[in-house]
Amino acid sequence: MTDGKILLIEDDPDISELLRFNLSEEGFRVETAARGLDGLERLRTKPPDLLILDLMLPDLSGIEICKRVRASESIARLPVLMLTAKGEEIDRVVGFEVGADDYITKPFSMREFLLRVRALLRRSQQGPDGAKTIRVSGLELDGAGYRARINGEELPLTVTEFKLLRFLLENPTRLLTREHLLESVWGYAEDVESRTVDAHVRRLRKKLGDYADIIETVHGAGYRYNVTKYGEP
Repeated sequence: MTDGKILLIEDDPDISELLRFNLSEEGFRVETAARGLDGLERLRTKPPDLLILDLMLPDLSGIEICKRVRASESIARLPVLMLTAKGEEIDRVVGFEVGADDYITKPFSMREFLLRVRALLRRSQQGPDGAKTIRVSGLELDGAGYRARINGEELPLTVTEFKLLRFLLENPTRLLTREHLLESVWGYAEDVESRTVDAHVRRLRKKLGDYADIIETVHGAGYRYNVTKYGEP
């Protein structure tokens, strides 16, 4: 996919220019910001199609920026790819918990970086793929509007969270491996590794509240819809 508009917030000028050049070569329109507050201002005035966000910034952390994005009604569903030189598990978990769609650790290959960018943009820019509405007890997924509700109250899901939940409900009798979910929901090839599935399931369960057990964990295998308790949608 080309012609997507990307905002890159990265304070290292060499990395910023390298990523900007390669993204531009792929046909993307790229704006850059070296400081978090400057990036936030651009997000508010000219929202992009994708935010690429460094975790460690001099004035405002990527974690804080991601929190503010998810708390803003106008850009809450914006896809966010977080990148950082840190690789500790706690950094990945925190990044996902505040709403990052995916996370990549420096140094990374340009091929993998571009693959993830394309996948996030493709997923977010796809129009609703049908007007089908799925209802399970008090949970309702509106396929036409990418909206979820519990007992009539809006559930604030990102596009990725919505698609993950819908895919589980659309496959009520199947055990879905992490690899299958990465391929079907995130659009990643089989050779791309990511810890994003487990983190997204944790965040999704937290948002689902009393319906958290609608997603069952099959240890060592993957996830499935809790058809025993909730019945087929």
